[in-house]
Amino acid sequence: MSFYAFGQAVYRGRWAVLAAWAVLLAICAPLAPRAGTVLKVGGFSNPGIESARARAALASALDYQSSVLLVLFQHPEWQATDPRFLAAVEQALADVRAMPTVSRVVDYRTNPRQIGTDGHLAYVLITLNLEPDDFLRSLPEFEARLRPTPLRTIVAGPPVFYRDIEQTTERDLRRAELISFPFALVALLVVFGSVVAAGVPVALGGTSVVVALALLFGLARFTDLSIFVLNMATLLGLGLGIDYSLFVVSRFREELRKRPVGEAVAMTVATAGRAVMFSGLTVLVGLLALTMFDFMFLRSLGVGGSLVVGISVLAALTLLPALLGVLGQRIDALPIRPLQRRPRHQGVWARLAAAVMAHPFRVLVPTLLLLLLLGSPFLHVRFSSPDASILPAAAPSRQGYELLRRGFSQAQLDPILVAVRTDGNVLAPQNLDRLYDFSRAIARDPRVARVESIVDLDPRITREMYKLLYNQPDGLGDAYVTQTVARLARGNTTLMQVYSTASPIAAESQDVVRLIRALGPAYGLDVLVDGGAAEVLDVVSRLYSEFPRAVAVIVVTTYVVLFLLFRSVVLPLKAIVMNTLSILASYGALVWVFQEGHLAWLLGFTPLGFVEASLPIVMFCLLFGVSMDYEVFLLTRVKEAYDTLGDNTRAVAEGLERSGRIITSAALIIVVVSLSFVAAEIVLIKALGLGVALAVFLDATIVRALLVPATMRLLGEWNWWAPSLLARRHPRSVESLSSRESGA
Repeated sequence: MSFYAFGQAVYRGRWAVLAAWAVLLAICAPLAPRAGTVLKVGGFSNPGIESARARAALASALDYQSSVLLVLFQHPEWQATDPRFLAAVEQALADVRAMPTVSRVVDYRTNPRQIGTDGHLAYVLITLNLEPDDFLRSLPEFEARLRPTPLRTIVAGPPVFYRDIEQTTERDLRRAELISFPFALVALLVVFGSVVAAGVPVALGGTSVVVALALLFGLARFTDLSIFVLNMATLLGLGLGIDYSLFVVSRFREELRKRPVGEAVAMTVATAGRAVMFSGLTVLVGLLALTMFDFMFLRSLGVGGSLVVGISVLAALTLLPALLGVLGQRIDALPIRPLQRRPRHQGVWARLAAAVMAHPFRVLVPTLLLLLLLGSPFLHVRFSSPDASILPAAAPSRQGYELLRRGFSQAQLDPILVAVRTDGNVLAPQNLDRLYDFSRAIARDPRVARVESIVDLDPRITREMYKLLYNQPDGLGDAYVTQTVARLARGNTTLMQVYSTASPIAAESQDVVRLIRALGPAYGLDVLVDGGAAEVLDVVSRLYSEFPRAVAVIVVTTYVVLFLLFRSVVLPLKAIVMNTLSILASYGALVWVFQEGHLAWLLGFTPLGFVEASLPIVMFCLLFGVSMDYEVFLLTRVKEAYDTLGDNTRAVAEGLERSGRIITSAALIIVVVSLSFVAAEIVLIKALGLGVALAVFLDATIVRALLVPATMRLLGEWNWWAPSLLARRHPRSVESLSSRESGA
């Protein structure tokens, strides 16, 4: 069935289509608000990377728990060693110690390194014998059991971080919706000039979001989905839903001036609807590429985002034409200003088209240089994984993070964890020899502050003394040694803790991880390395080893889709290059703003000093398709004009003139929706919103209005070239406008 025939069918069954969508919306409306209750936090790691395997090995062999709670205590006057301070800590923890789920408590009297440098801050480590999901559910009870004391008390640690992420994400989502809907409506009122025409895209975008969130609620019961998919669903559902309906409604109003309502609906589906279908495919390709990454965070964004795109396209091809068929001429009802019918070849877009066609080389060079300049900061990007610094200052985990950062060195708080496995018992003399030499080789590196292990109890103990100590028939004798060995060694596995002189995200710490991994086999030891530095290294390495494959899939598939649409070898290649330029410019902004901290005072965040590792990947997969929307809508108009006129220069000018205002308006909506996420409290969401807004703004202005038409003017007839064999295999799938009108 052709798009024109499909449009006729939708028009004939318009009331049935509207009824079906009304039933669907009634079913989904109660479920959509519950989507956040079944989504997961975390998902930034991968069970296959070495740091995760080390964590699993330590948990299995030593019952080591990496997810522990830190209870921080601070007093402005009392030292941590003051009896009053000690008594207050005991009072605070009295009920916590009695919890059946508490398996271990390590206070600062056992480990003096848990006292801050100023002496007024100390922390206690609490290990709970719970699964990660149960950890989150147990937090309210844990916090309720902490008794009030004169000390400032803050609970921190990974479980608190994940809870804060969940709660803040939901607040960010509500805030974004409150900001984006009114601003999008105002922008649409300006574009269309009537309340009804402006209300249709908002209604379609809202419907897409509600249905998508309800489906995510159902899908999350069968597979893990990240909490961040809420933000992706809202951004895409509102942005693309309004975007697609803007193009469809605009084309419908244009067709309605020339033909009856039924024919106008069919012609709109055959032109703008067809472009929506192909542009939706390009967005879908990019988002599906995220499912190729073995990280729950990225995979869920790909699954959830693809679901939203599918719903938006389906609504634009069924619900929207049916609604337009019912409204008919009433689409322009309730005007807020006189509706102007500007003659062709007038206005700013006509003048811009004429200027670009007259001076294509003068337009091409400066715009290309500007985009490259904007992208240049990305040359010195630093990647890392998210920590509590991405949260707002009022979040408990952020407050705990800041206290720890000021009171302790970051390297002290996040050691490199080395899971060492030996042939036979680790306390056997030959294995102690290997461990002793291995530890000393690590400690000799100037980037290592110290090593803690069963062969590093005291610098005065020699190799032979360790052998004698661990060969005691009375079970080691010394209580401290007994406790240390029970905590750090069991069977053929032992834990070494290596403290770097630098922070976990620093290159020096990651070099220490590489050194440890290289030294292990040299000493006959099976070594797995975990800790913040190791995880950052492993995550970044795995992400960017998989990224080229995802890029290749996106580029090749997009090329094929665009070739089938335009039957040109050159145009898809040009479109891919143009998209890449706008994305690179947004990458540069990420580094300049969030890594280097420019405009932090305006956007309300603390500079990270890095770019979250997955963010450029998410932005590429998302933006490549979203930016291609405008390429598709522009080139569709250019192609229509070329099929009619047969002249490349005139076709490019006419295509720009006809689509320029609508593309800019559509981009304005996406920018407004994206910028609403800049108000988010989570820096990761703030960065995504700003990156998308900037890329779309550049794409719809500099790239589509200047760079693309200038390039097409210079390429001339080469724009439409295709080998004769391919042209025969893929005949025109869209009739010329004149033939379609006669067919109507």
